[in-house]
Amino acid sequence: MIAGVVILNVIVLSPGLLGIEIGGSPLETASAVTLLIISLLVVLYGSYTLLFRPPAATPVSVQLETREDYIAGLGRHRNVKVLKEDISLALDQMERIEKKKTTLLQVLGRRFDPAELSFRKFHSVITEVEKLFYLNIRGLLNKLSVFDASEFAKFSAGNASSRFSSALIQKKTALYNEYLSYVKGCLGANEEILLKLDQLLLEITELGSADYTNVEEMPCMQELTALIGQTKLYQ
Repeated sequence: MIAGVVILNVIVLSPGLLGIEIGGSPLETASAVTLLIISLLVVLYGSYTLLFRPPAATPVSVQLETREDYIAGLGRHRNVKVLKEDISLALDQMERIEKKKTTLLQVLGRRFDPAELSFRKFHSVITEVEKLFYLNIRGLLNKLSVFDASEFAKFSAGNASSRFSSALIQKKTALYNEYLSYVKGCLGANEEILLKLDQLLLEITELGSADYTNVEEMPCMQELTALIGQTKLYQ
């Protein structure tokens, strides 16, 4: 964009080309000054649009199948001021669950043969918990697809109190807070999943000192199984 503006100015103002210059005839001077002002406005507005203006919320219509799809979905909301910290946390959580899953499978691979029933039970629970984690991210993205922070910012401007009744302002504020509460609820649920995976890793490393006749008797395995089962009831 900037290169295009520069080239246009060079062509119009260069003495060897069109040769319009400031200080020539009144028409040339007016044209040259107008071109420079318009060029400045184009650069400023274009820079704001490309770098700073929050993107309009768009429905999550693309397929969310891979980790990259979820990262791209979250990235659409990174420039929304009120959501920056939450989006950063969601991306951080996605990175952490990948690391925890890799560590868990490595530890399981050292303790059990992949063909063993115990390994398959652990692997099944870890896989289902990961699905639950991304289900929360999907819910978060679906909620953000209809959330318009800029609209609320305009509504909550200083002169809003003089235009609308206090009851309407309270309802609008309550709806806004409901969106944010849902987002934070999804992040909190995923943080709990990450904590339980840490606990599961600890319990696996202590298998030699604990007497479990069945891996399903392990406290964290029971908690994760219950969490998965509870989620399936609401699907």
